[in-house]
Amino acid sequence: MALLHTVLPVVQIVLAVLIMGAVLLQRTGASLGGAFGVDNFSSGFHTRRGMEKTLFNATIVLGILFAITALVALIENVVA
Repeated sequence: MALLHTVLPVVQIVLAVLIMGAVLLQRTGASLGGAFGVDNFSSGFHTRRGMEKTLFNATIVLGILFAITALVALIENVVA
């Protein structure tokens, strides 16, 4: 239990940094006008391919892993 208590915060920090990097590397399809309700047809939907798809899937996996580690930390604090 002590090993989990010391390793878990480090794992969460690493996962958080990786998630931030993955999100920031993704290309946004929307322009600034999208924030104000202006429709931009040039940024329509597109199929993710190659590295973009891999980065998208990696972001999802990293998010799930981060959520699991957060739940483990919560359960560990409740039990202890």
